[in-house]
Amino acid sequence: MINTLILKIFSILFSIVLLSACAQNFAETFSKGVVLAPSEPATNDKGLPKTVQPAFAQFQDIPIPEGAKMNMDRSLILGEDNAWIGRLVIESTSSKAELFDFFKERTRQLGWREITSVRASISVLSYSKGNRIMTITFQSGAVVGTVVSVTMSPKGTTGEVRQKDYGS
Repeated sequence: MINTLILKIFSILFSIVLLSACAQNFAETFSKGVVLAPSEPATNDKGLPKTVQPAFAQFQDIPIPEGAKMNMDRSLILGEDNAWIGRLVIESTSSKAELFDFFKERTRQLGWREITSVRASISVLSYSKGNRIMTITFQSGAVVGTVVSVTMSPKGTTGEVRQKDYGS
């Protein structure tokens, strides 16, 4: 009876120790996030390479704020490099105003031409570059921080609408 009790206590303690080690390792692995934006210099003040979160490595034509995390469930990316289209959803602990100013400044530095800019409860920036249009929206996060949605689409062609297209 005593041996069974000791065995149960030992099993419980061993399980607790094992699970706590796993939890610590899990937190260390997944708490790293973004160290720098891909558009930033790739070296630190000592000349050593900085770490870039692999998820943002393909987005060289848009600024990515430091500490941002990609929401994979809400993002849809088609294509690659400077020809991708779709929606990239970024979550950040920075304020909406800070992120709006960051994107407004850094996007121009990457060669994008501003089309429109609206500061409101849901703020919007729109840009064009080459044959693409980029729309960036900023919303306050559910609890804290900001959700930034970057939508990239091909630029449409402009032209006159012909009357025969509508059957008249």
